[in-house]
Amino acid sequence: MFSVGDLAVYPAHGVGIIESIEEKVIGGVEQTFYIMRILENDMKIMIPKNNAKQVGLRSIINDKQVEEVYAILKEKDVEFTPQTWNRRYREYMDKIKTGSVFDLATVLRDLYILQMEKPLSFGEKKMLDTAKGLLVKELSIAQNTEEKRIEKDIEAIFSQRGNGASPKQDIEIQQDSDLDF
Repeated sequence: MFSVGDLAVYPAHGVGIIESIEEKVIGGVEQTFYIMRILENDMKIMIPKNNAKQVGLRSIINDKQVEEVYAILKEKDVEFTPQTWNRRYREYMDKIKTGSVFDLATVLRDLYILQMEKPLSFGEKKMLDTAKGLLVKELSIAQNTEEKRIEKDIEAIFSQRGNGASPKQDIEIQQDSDLDF
């Protein structure tokens, strides 16, 4: 599935590099492990090769999936069911733990929208930062773009919610205002 040097995503920890593939005896059973170093914090993780798919280890997203992530972030018709912050926190944490980039994008979008309506709890603010960090890192690698550029793109998506215009509409408006009549 993965080779040494491959980039991969480990749920709730983010993008890492497969540094080695090693045989280890654990509990009297010999197993093959991916040894992965998370890029964000240099944490090393041993992932049993046989369980890699079950734990959610996956490849970096492709261009089509990048577009799907941005589509999720841009969704405007999002409805929230009334619930306490701690129930919402658990629900969002479960989504982050799936390892799905689409679940991660949903959590980020929902928390951004929610913070426009009311203050987030401390845990929700921390989760928003975590989701944003995980998503920014993967999108920057997938698009071969600087993280700061991805952050600006995400901020632009959510700043558009306030005035109802899409980023493309703003560009067209700016171009129209440059015309001399």
